[in-house]
Amino acid sequence: MRKKAIIEYLLPIFGYIAVIILVSITIIIFTEGIPTFKSYSFWKFLTGTVWRPTSSPPIFGSVPLLLSTLIVSGIAMLISVPLALATALYISKLTDETVKNIFKPLTELLASIPSVVYGFFGIVFIAPIVQRIFHLPIGQTGFTAGIILAFMAFPTIASISEDAITAVPADLETASFALGASKLETLFHVVIPASMPGIITAVSLGFGRAIGETMTVLMVAGGALGMPHSVFSPMRPITATIAAEMGETPIYSLHYHALFALAAELFVFIILFNLIAEFYRGKFIDGSKTNG
Repeated sequence: MRKKAIIEYLLPIFGYIAVIILVSITIIIFTEGIPTFKSYSFWKFLTGTVWRPTSSPPIFGSVPLLLSTLIVSGIAMLISVPLALATALYISKLTDETVKNIFKPLTELLASIPSVVYGFFGIVFIAPIVQRIFHLPIGQTGFTAGIILAFMAFPTIASISEDAITAVPADLETASFALGASKLETLFHVVIPASMPGIITAVSLGFGRAIGETMTVLMVAGGALGMPHSVFSPMRPITATIAAEMGETPIYSLHYHALFALAAELFVFIILFNLIAEFYRGKFIDGSKTNG
């Protein structure tokens, strides 16, 4: 009983600590980013298409950086989500226990590989292939970075989706089979809809993994600061820009605060994405309760 009481006492403390850390990060990012707009137009920052912090006067247009971030992350999601969901279905419903015990740990092992290793893999292996196939002058492009980010987001989406699919009550499948549905019909019309809240959570976490990655996109995306004209253009997403420029920026300079403003912009975008995902997750939960 004493151990239970201690655990019940500690759990809320850990929860409050997590909230305090999140609030602290938010305050620091916005406190350091807001001074940018004392000497630079907020509207120009949001809509500008040129990022030249070293010019005179400096120009801080975040559009090419945000657009590069969205392109790279979008490519990653288009590749990783179907593959991860197919893997989750296979592991949870279409194979035996022996294969599952092999595949699931291997899938989760991908999440433990350092991002710099993925970056080297992209430079040495993926970039030359992309360059040859699409006849590009350089293989380090937004498309290449999207492929690597897909590998990195894949284990998160697959593992959490597999847990959500496995948690679907067996009675639902039994009832579907009793009504004459086939295995595939049961998977696509019963199991996936029932596990959709968990799948949406998995996709949200995978998207956060992709959009917040720094080292890989810094190494593989090409590092170009201009507006990307296609997915095969060299790009520099927001995270790569912050990592590349923060170390050479004088503290409390306009450039320094502008990089924090970029971080705040990315932070707001991620929050909006998660709120939208949570909205649809709630709709699926409400729909399942109504159907039930």
